[in-house]
Amino acid sequence: MTDDSGTADVAPGDPLPDDARIVYLHHSTGGVIWDGGVAAAVAAANDADGTSYAITERAFPSGDPYPWENYPYDYWNIWVDHAGPDPYLTEPTLEILTAEYAVIVFKHCFPVSGIEADTGSPDVASPTKSLENYRLQYDALKARLHDFPANRFLVWTGAALTAAGTTPEQAARSREFFTWVKTAWDEPGDNIFVWDFFELETEGGNVLLDANAASPDDSHPNGAFAARVAPLFVNRLLSVIAGTGDSTSLTGE
Repeated sequence: MTDDSGTADVAPGDPLPDDARIVYLHHSTGGVIWDGGVAAAVAAANDADGTSYAITERAFPSGDPYPWENYPYDYWNIWVDHAGPDPYLTEPTLEILTAEYAVIVFKHCFPVSGIEADTGSPDVASPTKSLENYRLQYDALKARLHDFPANRFLVWTGAALTAAGTTPEQAARSREFFTWVKTAWDEPGDNIFVWDFFELETEGGNVLLDANAASPDDSHPNGAFAARVAPLFVNRLLSVIAGTGDSTSLTGE
């Protein structure tokens, strides 16, 4: 059975219907990648394969009235702590998004990598950027996402900071967290998948390479990088839709 979102009663290892709907939640970094050719690559795949996948981009959270912040705390705050059928500060909850879209793509902008040292007192309800808080928030998010087994979720490993925009200690913590996301938090056989954006930006290091950045002092990716990786994102998205997300490259390469 398929509903208006293109969601069907299928296991995560089975393909979604050919008319699956996808929402791409983003801020500025995600906007750069979107402009690198995401919609065109999805359209080309539809033409080549005879599918009719529909992808929509949306700023989330919108910044009005909810702050322009899309870090682990904010997804926990909107989707876990304020779960339900009604928007929270005009932002859609998972109950709303999953009714409209089969696949939900979400990410964090580069300040997510400005990770402070742990205090030894983790708090899931704290907006402080730390490994201990992030792990609690991600674990709560995973449990919540599992409440929607007919939907699929594609989360990016976080955007990195340039060397000029961080410290070696913060950069090492960001590498530690996103390695944990893809090797421990993500698990095979469920409805959650990872696109390893951090790896593409850093090329194995801990910082956004200057060659991939808007400038050494601007941690947005540049247009050339976006044009290179937008098709890789779509490769990853299509593998998740096809039911092969657990057996294909996390980077889309």
